[in-house]
Amino acid sequence: MGSEQKRFKLHPMPRSAGLIFLFMLIILFPSGKGEAEGKITIGEVEEVILMPWGVRLPARIDTGAATSSLDARELKIKNNMAQFKLPKRYGGQEFHLPVREWQYIRSADFKEKRPVVEITFCMGPKVLRVDVNLNDRSMVKYPLILGRNALKDNFIVDCERAHCLPPSCPEGVSK
Repeated sequence: MGSEQKRFKLHPMPRSAGLIFLFMLIILFPSGKGEAEGKITIGEVEEVILMPWGVRLPARIDTGAATSSLDARELKIKNNMAQFKLPKRYGGQEFHLPVREWQYIRSADFKEKRPVVEITFCMGPKVLRVDVNLNDRSMVKYPLILGRNALKDNFIVDCERAHCLPPSCPEGVSK
């Protein structure tokens, strides 16, 4: 053997270096809590207020739905305007809102085209503008489904809770 082999002896890391390494990991790779900062925890059902009308509705929070959906009775579309009424149970108020687009909704049982309008609502301290598709929801329990388009960037859903965030809108929007 003409070449000389060098042998390295590993020394344990000094305690202070280990603490510095741990500190750097915490700084560079936070625990993920930062992602939830500014988000509000909500339950599977929350009350919302449609603004500026002050109509209170229970909303089913549905993270499986991509978009939100509102119960629209006697729905008519004329000149790109949606005319509909809320269920009598929630005041039966009539609305006239511009149709922003049409959305195809698919499920295991059907495929249909629905008009989409923009609504503003208050949930907890947040006032949000959200696109909702309109359809007759008389066969289901909740008049409003809030899908991911309404929830993203604002809320964390705790499926074991309900009614944990009463609306606290600015003055002049609740009746």
